[in-house]
Amino acid sequence: MTKRLAIVLTDGYADWECGLLTATARHHCKATTVVLTPGGADVTSLGGLAVASAGRAEDARPEDFDVLVLCGGTIWQSAAPPDLSAPVGRFLAAGKPVAGICDATLALGRMGVLDTRAHTGNHADELPQIVPAYRGHAHYRDQPQAVCDQGVITASGAAPVTFAREILIAIGLGSPELLDYLALYGNEHRPARG
Repeated sequence: MTKRLAIVLTDGYADWECGLLTATARHHCKATTVVLTPGGADVTSLGGLAVASAGRAEDARPEDFDVLVLCGGTIWQSAAPPDLSAPVGRFLAAGKPVAGICDATLALGRMGVLDTRAHTGNHADELPQIVPAYRGHAHYRDQPQAVCDQGVITASGAAPVTFAREILIAIGLGSPELLDYLALYGNEHRPARG
């Protein structure tokens, strides 16, 4: 059965954070990616890329998708971020993974999802500064790679490669060949020879 990924984009979403995930899932893994947005409105990325919505993020159901992915963007630090606690709760209750990258981790922090799970984000001070109700300090992992714990995947905005890797593994699409392919994207950080 073809895997289906619900990718939640918001107005002002960060282009680079889910781009590798969606391309790899579709091209290499033959999965289906579906863009959902708050309220079902079309959105524009930070880089100006206009994207048509396939439906309302609030209506995402675990029986229709294998994972719910929240992409980062400017809206998560705004005074009125979208409330996606209902779909996140449905996915977690059904045992389906939920993923948040960059400032989308703030949404997970607001919901209390990170209070009892290992997680990461942009930096250790961001969650407590922006989300006063956040209680996950003891579980924060100050590391550059994505973290997966108890069905929740988190990453900083600078970790789209390991974010994609953890999501694809979580939904059963990981393979040695896929992991080798994704690892290529980290090669630019190795010291140059000669």
